[in-house]
Amino acid sequence: MVGTDVHHFDRLVDWLERWHAGRADALPGVRLVVQHGRSRAPRLPEATPFLAHDELQRAMTEADLVVCHGGPATITEARRHGHLPIVVPRDPAHHEHVDNHQQLFARRLGAAGMVRLAESEADLVEALDKGVADPLAYALAADPDRPDPRVAAATAVGRIVEDLVRAGREPKRRGWRR
Repeated sequence: MVGTDVHHFDRLVDWLERWHAGRADALPGVRLVVQHGRSRAPRLPEATPFLAHDELQRAMTEADLVVCHGGPATITEARRHGHLPIVVPRDPAHHEHVDNHQQLFARRLGAAGMVRLAESEADLVEALDKGVADPLAYALAADPDRPDPRVAAATAVGRIVEDLVRAGREPKRRGWRR
């Protein structure tokens, strides 16, 4: 999954396409579903620009491995579905994003063991080969009944806004003078 950003992420699409082409004969049962966004469409049978939210959820539920860009929401969703995602962060040096926040975020999560960071094609190939050989290497305990963290975050922001609005309506108190 490359996400829905306006920037292309052809580098990841190319890497996945080459990985698949190099293993198509050896691994005929491997399905590679690629959500490529605005990137070039890969020459793969199951490539689509975008997936509706329910289709994306189903794809993650059915997947043995999840490879994604370094977006926090995508990483959170993959983990919620029981995957230690293989994360390839977008790189602004390749005009894949406006800044390096995905790299910084993904590196921090990688250091904490929360994602499998793949910043090079060799890293991605190694992670995919390991995952195909042993899908449990990138499996987490799924908790589909866990509340969606986006709802909790939106609720918290709503409370902050309500407190600020309420504070703006309250009359200002004057201090005591001597």
